Amino acid sequence: MPVIALITGGNRGLGLATAHALAERGAHVIVGARDDVAGRDAADELRAAGASADHVVMDVDEPDSVRSAAAHVNRVHGRLDVLVNNAGILPEATADPVEVVDAELFRRTFATNVFGAVSTIEAFLPLLRTSGGARIVNVSSTMGSLADQTDPGSPYYGTVVPAYQASKAALNSVTIGLSKLLADTGVVVTSVCPGFVQTDLAPTAREQAPLTADQAAVVVAGAALAPVGTPSGRFVDAAGDVAW
Repeated sequence: MPVIALITGGNRGLGLATAHALAERGAHVIVGARDDVAGRDAADELRAAGASADHVVMDVDEPDSVRSAAAHVNRVHGRLDVLVNNAGILPEATADPVEVVDAELFRRTFATNVFGAVSTIEAFLPLLRTSGGARIVNVSSTMGSLADQTDPGSPYYGTVVPAYQASKAALNSVTIGLSKLLADTGVVVTSVCPGFVQTDLAPTAREQAPLTADQAAVVVAGAALAPVGTPSGRFVDAAGDVAW
């Protein structure tokens, strides 16, 4: 039986690249997308490449949409082995806040990057429990590392996007808490920094980022298909463990 993997925001960028990477490793991938047409087109692209894939409409900002998606996956598949919380936003990259910090930007960023991920985990956890060895991968960022934010020697020290960084630090904390709460279930929870990726997350990413989405997807797929015995509650990138 193939691994069944759901990727939120799986219709483009890193999400779609992760879907391809998992499919190439034998998984059946479910593309989670807010737009039905975009999700269907992504699933069609995967199938055209020889993958086993389908899609589900879900907006992580809307709990009812997430619950409906979970019910759909339950009806169609009856279980879930991998959940990749990939959907995320960085509105600070294009916003022009009036002050140094903007509370509305924090609300918008946390709604997707934290509460959206938590809503998704809550809705799909019953299906993940049936797997017997599920994997939850929270796509984070080294920019959310408190150690890097406070280290003048870090390449991320000069990058200041407080809402995004705080949201990823919060998501990392969720990873730690879940790893403890699910310690006796076989579910492995991991935060992953894919690196600086050429996506639409920020206007400069396409021009300045060193990694293609396909290159970055390798570390995400690795965590999603981590072997039995892999420790839970880690924060990793392509080089290994990342300081919290």
